[in-house]
Amino acid sequence: MKKAFTAACIILIAVWVMRVNFSVIETGEQPAPEQGAYKEVVGTIGRGETFFDIFKKWKLDMVDLFALREASAGIHRLREVRPGQPYKIVLDDNGLRSFDYWIDDDSILSINREEGGFCAARKTIDYEKRLQHLGGVIADNLVASMGQGRDNLMLALQLSDIFAWDIDFTSDLRNGDTFKIVVEGLYLDGEFRKYGNILSAEFSNDGESCRAYRFEHNGKIDYYDDEGKSLRRAFLKAPLSFRRISSGFSLGRSHPVLKIYRPHHGLDYAAPAGTPVSAIGDGAVVFAGKKGQYGNLVIIRHPNGYKTYYGHLSRFGSGIKSRIKVKQGQAIGYVGSTGLATGPHLHYEIRVNNRPVNPVAVKTLKGSAIPKKLMAEFRGFKKQMYGRLASIMPTTMVFAKK
Repeated sequence: MKKAFTAACIILIAVWVMRVNFSVIETGEQPAPEQGAYKEVVGTIGRGETFFDIFKKWKLDMVDLFALREASAGIHRLREVRPGQPYKIVLDDNGLRSFDYWIDDDSILSINREEGGFCAARKTIDYEKRLQHLGGVIADNLVASMGQGRDNLMLALQLSDIFAWDIDFTSDLRNGDTFKIVVEGLYLDGEFRKYGNILSAEFSNDGESCRAYRFEHNGKIDYYDDEGKSLRRAFLKAPLSFRRISSGFSLGRSHPVLKIYRPHHGLDYAAPAGTPVSAIGDGAVVFAGKKGQYGNLVIIRHPNGYKTYYGHLSRFGSGIKSRIKVKQGQAIGYVGSTGLATGPHLHYEIRVNNRPVNPVAVKTLKGSAIPKKLMAEFRGFKKQMYGRLASIMPTTMVFAKK
């Protein structure tokens, strides 16, 4: 019995020693570990802080830092850090054991010590996905109506991208318009971190409703309407991109209301000087320079006899000149007041076979439709999403696990 009791005591002592040696520090405000310990230094990057500062502050081995930089050079440079991003350094008796830095919301730089030295990899963060139902009513503008915070701003921009061919979010919105969204909520360790992909959405603007469904086929993801036709068209609804405008403003500031009026043969968008101007469709620049009352003007030729004019620009976009091809949504200039203009605004025209037409009345054909062999699958997905959208009240925020 004495031998058994002695053996049990030895085992308990060994277990206690192991637990002490492998204790974990859950704060970045701890010094480097004492000999015989396995500990963590956890923190976030401060404004203006570098990993050199962090290693120096906690008296970590600078030789390890140089080795980490060399190991990660082909994946992510350690000099490229952003304030607020987390990091974790694990140490043991032999020095630095592992290093993790959250590059962004989707990936982590992970470096581990192996027999031959440090080995680095970029790992994708594995989020838990839960479906979320969001609904709201427009009051003033889309960003303000979706609530404060970076996550809501990014969701508003994603929604505006989906309907950019049907709705001009800078001027078409009316107070009382409504939106409904079924979106992925991404969770980590049970906590909401950000929104993922919008799976379906409905936007009611001035009495007309548009719906969109996210569907993948042949490795391509796009958004389709109720009939299975792509929402993408040859021309965007407006030359002032809601994304370009809204993403440049602080989260605490209301997005400016852009107004349009219709003098002569085009539309004039009153907008702050310097607002980026986007090409509404793919084409080739046929003129970029000064032209009479237009001031700084860009003219783009599109297929099927279409030309678009962008006047009174303060300056041109990078590389914009004659014979240069441009893509839909590309910044081709910035709002100004050059030429005959009483204040900063964009003069925008569409001409077909050199004849001016009302830009508001121009409707172009939608993109390709879902193949017939996949329509049954699409209809099944649409039915499910349509039911979810119908259940959303414009003022509710309902969460459901996927």
